[in-house]
Amino acid sequence: MAAAPGAPPPSAKGSLREDLTCAICCDLFREPVMLSCMHHFCKACISRYWRGMQGPVTCPQCRKEFRSKQFQTNYLVAAMVEKVRSSTSDTHIRNLEKKLSESLASHNSMKEDLISSIHKDKDKMDTIKRVGADLQVRVKGDFRALHQILEEEETHMLDQLRREEEEELEKVQRHLEATELAIRELESNIKLLQQSTVALTEFPQLRPCVEVSTAADFDVSAFSSKYLAPLQYVTWRRMFKSLKPGPAALTFDVDTAHPSIHVSRDKTVAVECDVMTQHADDSKRFLQCVNILAAQGFQSGRHYWEVEVGSSPKWDLGVASETVDRHGRIKLSPENGYWTMRLRNGSEYWGGTQPWTKLQLGSSPQRIGVYLDCDERKVAFYDADDMSLLCLFSKGPRGKVFPFFSPCISENRQKPHLLKLLHYPAVALSG
Repeated sequence: MAAAPGAPPPSAKGSLREDLTCAICCDLFREPVMLSCMHHFCKACISRYWRGMQGPVTCPQCRKEFRSKQFQTNYLVAAMVEKVRSSTSDTHIRNLEKKLSESLASHNSMKEDLISSIHKDKDKMDTIKRVGADLQVRVKGDFRALHQILEEEETHMLDQLRREEEEELEKVQRHLEATELAIRELESNIKLLQQSTVALTEFPQLRPCVEVSTAADFDVSAFSSKYLAPLQYVTWRRMFKSLKPGPAALTFDVDTAHPSIHVSRDKTVAVECDVMTQHADDSKRFLQCVNILAAQGFQSGRHYWEVEVGSSPKWDLGVASETVDRHGRIKLSPENGYWTMRLRNGSEYWGGTQPWTKLQLGSSPQRIGVYLDCDERKVAFYDADDMSLLCLFSKGPRGKVFPFFSPCISENRQKPHLLKLLHYPAVALSG
């Protein structure tokens, strides 16, 4: 029998259903009423019990006598009875079973997704470690070819690589820990759901599921680019910047020059001009676009050259396959045999993809360094003053290629655009 408000709590051994059971009919209360002795009975049961009694009546439980047949309806107990009655109905049990089953399936699915994410994170960590180890071998190999004085620079570069590797690993580790935490929360909810599936009384109070964001892919090319650069040359330039050293000199191939391009006598300066030069042999020449190639071509090894662009508001630089169409008007893109970087409007730099990729540069370089690794198929562009990376193609050309240049067409009577190949003492790159 349920106790009234303020009465001592029911025995811990008794169930809620027992507390809400009428002592007369031994079933859940129907229209529960309370006597002055605080005992509860069904209204119909106590009315039948007192029927025919003359004079004082008694409580069926404690036998306390009352002068009159008085009781009061207990609406709180009535509400509790209805809740218990509805929670034990067949429909409620079926709905609860369905809800528990669906929630359990959902949590198991989420757990599987997170476990899969953990496997991916661990694979990613293995990749980072493998790439980091490979890069350390590459860096050490380049530095061994330099003089002993470069050991300090080598140590600095390796420390930077290790820091960046640790930063990448830390990112993945944080995601891994967040994922494992989410799994623990899910397992706690799954345990509650499994326990509730057995009891089937009410839906448990679940912890909010921790949301784990999708981890960004590890960009091997971006991570590796600065360590796959011409490290010996980069370091050499940093140490001897006042001497302005450079690689072996290139020269322009006059036979490839568009008719509006004038080449200096020493073949190191190309400038666009209004007067077009007539040539007898046009088999190698660009006829539609204002382009020119270098006389030196490459199909193996690692190569680096520099071009002075000065304050020219527009130009195109890079490499071109030997087989490119030189007589038609072709868009510069790797699909058409060009790996280039361009400047437009004096401050807009673009990577030569289709569509073009906008480059965010902190300043306007006056000299551009172009690095070609034929064996690893990489083409990179640098600000030759500080050797900061400007643009990288990680899937470069196959076969023979030539350094490519375009001073572009000058507009509105601007000063003719000039490109100059920079000549410095020869530098032997490792490999």
